[in-house]
Amino acid sequence: MPVSFKSFFLFLGFTLIIQAFPLSAQMFDLRTDFSRQDTLHGAVTPERIWWDLIDYHLDVTVHIEDQRLSGSNTVFYRVLEPHHIMQIDLQEPMNITRVTQNGSELPFSREGLAWFIELPDDHTEGEIRSLRVEYSGKPVVAANPPWNGGLTWQSDGNGNPFVANANQGIGPSVWWPNKDHPYDEPDSMRISLTVPDSLVAVSNGRHTGTDQHENGTATWHWKVVNPINAYGVNLSVGDYVHFGEEYEGEDGTLTLDYYVLRENEEKARAQFEQVKPMMEAFEYWFGPYPFYEDGFKLIEVPYLGMEHQSAVTYGNDYENGYRGRDLSGSGWGLLFDFIIIHETGHEWFANNITYADVADMWVHEGFTNYSESLYLDYHHGEQAAGEYVRGLRLTIQNDRPLMGIRGVRFRGSSDMYNKGGNLLHTIRQIVNDDELWRQTLRGLNAKFRHETVYSEEIEEYISGKTGVDLQTVFDQYLRDIRIPTFEYAFRDGQLMYRWGNAINGFTMPVDVTIDGINLRLETTDSWSTMPWENWEDAQLEVDPDYYVGSFDLLGGQ
Repeated sequence: MPVSFKSFFLFLGFTLIIQAFPLSAQMFDLRTDFSRQDTLHGAVTPERIWWDLIDYHLDVTVHIEDQRLSGSNTVFYRVLEPHHIMQIDLQEPMNITRVTQNGSELPFSREGLAWFIELPDDHTEGEIRSLRVEYSGKPVVAANPPWNGGLTWQSDGNGNPFVANANQGIGPSVWWPNKDHPYDEPDSMRISLTVPDSLVAVSNGRHTGTDQHENGTATWHWKVVNPINAYGVNLSVGDYVHFGEEYEGEDGTLTLDYYVLRENEEKARAQFEQVKPMMEAFEYWFGPYPFYEDGFKLIEVPYLGMEHQSAVTYGNDYENGYRGRDLSGSGWGLLFDFIIIHETGHEWFANNITYADVADMWVHEGFTNYSESLYLDYHHGEQAAGEYVRGLRLTIQNDRPLMGIRGVRFRGSSDMYNKGGNLLHTIRQIVNDDELWRQTLRGLNAKFRHETVYSEEIEEYISGKTGVDLQTVFDQYLRDIRIPTFEYAFRDGQLMYRWGNAINGFTMPVDVTIDGINLRLETTDSWSTMPWENWEDAQLEVDPDYYVGSFDLLGGQ
């Protein structure tokens, strides 16, 4: 079902209204009232930069009766330069109770979420050390997960406990002690979850065993052998049943495991039939699934869902669309389960390629939003993909830039989803070579495999791989709020055209149709001209797959 042209031109009219009024500096202002806590959370502080994460062993007991956690995290690290203070993060009301290294207790102090551990003075460059951080407390209860995050404590339809975490925004230190900054990831991780023995506890990676205890509890052990971002560490507890299958992919056999509430097994078996076609589409566009060694899981949780690495959480009520609704209004969004597709897209863009600062979150959300369109492209064709991504434009606010502010944990506008996806769809039109564009997306995932990156690295790679200088395009769409407008006029046997409502020096080609003739116009923010014989009655249309406005400055006169 296509997007109506009426809706598209209403959008263009709104763009022109914005253009008609001067943009005040206030529209571009970002927050400046950052606190010491913002810096401690968001900066690569001196107490963080001197050590490199190697491995975590997170060992947690889930006390369901009083919604409490207790346990420890053993941190393995490499010394990059001598230093005596280590920052570990754990948010209130959680508390670190004890820190030990080589059998000795270490002193520590607290400043908000940051805990400063005093280390012995015998650390030397290149040395590998570990310390054990013990902790306990009642973590923040998620008010509106996954957006307003923390832990969720609920019950299933049979009255059994149903517990999960969702903490991308608030940070993983809301429930366990760690180096809560995305620039540094452990190379591997072990997770041990102790719960009542009537329940199943699921986390990232492979299940390596379960220990039964005489006190009516059981400890579920999981191991991740790839680098993992801390916010993607998963805790899911419920009366789960498990089933699975295998997918023959680009890198061999990938195990697909599903953990769902007992009451929902039949619905899950039907809905999760979408997983294999999704993997086929994403491997085509993005390259091999990034975590074959850790497998892939879908895990039912009591909230909408989130991109926990190799353990994607799911709560979309076993419906297509976004809780049964097509966010694009095009009709195409009802052909797939939004959470299965979107959250799995994050395995490539968030978990494989991870932002080095939350200010660069558009790299996660823009590309993953775009993955929905590419899924449709693979299975239903380019028209479906274009109609879907264009339909999402009506939700874009253009309230502030997609790029946030680094060093203070300040993300960009929520437009990073739909505007980010439309930016990438526009670049696909600019490149005008779908195989080159596919190799660019696959190349990103190979070049930055299991790495943390800044936006500029992604931008430079795309420009280099495609052979198109896209710097002003990225600056316009990521660092400004205006949508460029293709301004044109026919007069005295000529077509005059330029970009308006744009940054200085903005340069981007655009495809137009004039009286049935398709043209590509290399366009800048300065006037260009070309002869046009039948200028008095000429009709110009801009390719709608470009996220731009257009305006006949003479109004057809």
